[in-house]
Amino acid sequence: MSSSSKFTRAGVRDYESRRYRSLDQRIVHAREIKLIGKMLALAAENRVAGSAPRRNSPSRTALDLPCGYGRFTPTLRELGYDVVSADLSFEMARRAAENAAAFGAASGGAPARAGTWFPAVAANAGRLPFRPGVFDLIFSIRFFHHVHQPEDRARILREFHRASAGYVLVSFYRMNGLHVLQRRLRRLFGKSRTNIKMIEPGIFEKTAESAGFETIRVYPLFRGLHAYHLALLKKTG
Repeated sequence: MSSSSKFTRAGVRDYESRRYRSLDQRIVHAREIKLIGKMLALAAENRVAGSAPRRNSPSRTALDLPCGYGRFTPTLRELGYDVVSADLSFEMARRAAENAAAFGAASGGAPARAGTWFPAVAANAGRLPFRPGVFDLIFSIRFFHHVHQPEDRARILREFHRASAGYVLVSFYRMNGLHVLQRRLRRLFGKSRTNIKMIEPGIFEKTAESAGFETIRVYPLFRGLHAYHLALLKKTG
């Protein structure tokens, strides 16, 4: 989740103003959006044809955790999801909900109706405060590379399985020699050190399978160049 649960409201706005503004960050963001759209389209194709939506409602609900300031909120809403924004930092979740409320007007659509509720929740991924099977999608981007212990990853994936009704879209860092070299060079030249956990090939998928998921697809952010991967998981039991 966000690196701290102690963000102030002003601190969240400052963080939002600085993140994904540089050219390289904008390139990464655009690539993430493209891959996320592709993977969620694949999830839609994999749903059982003609099956009734949950609760006989045409809407689908996504848990965005950790949501940060809501960088992916517009993408999820464009794809038809009602978004529940959750983060270890409540101020982050509240900002994401504000961005969700503003999305309609910003995209040229109708602004949110007065009194429309965009939920913001302070939540720990290892102990989700939600009923079983309540979310059509659990969306967890840029989180698992901060989870260093295998048992913690396994516990979180089991919680995702419990709260999910179908699909989970996550990111993780798979061991990549070029990326490891890049990080070593950054340290050599005095650049800031990032505490990222890279996982050996196949290990994340095995952990997901043990938690009750089938891995539908894994996409690298930039094949051969970067350790970052996106994985679409489907609940099997």
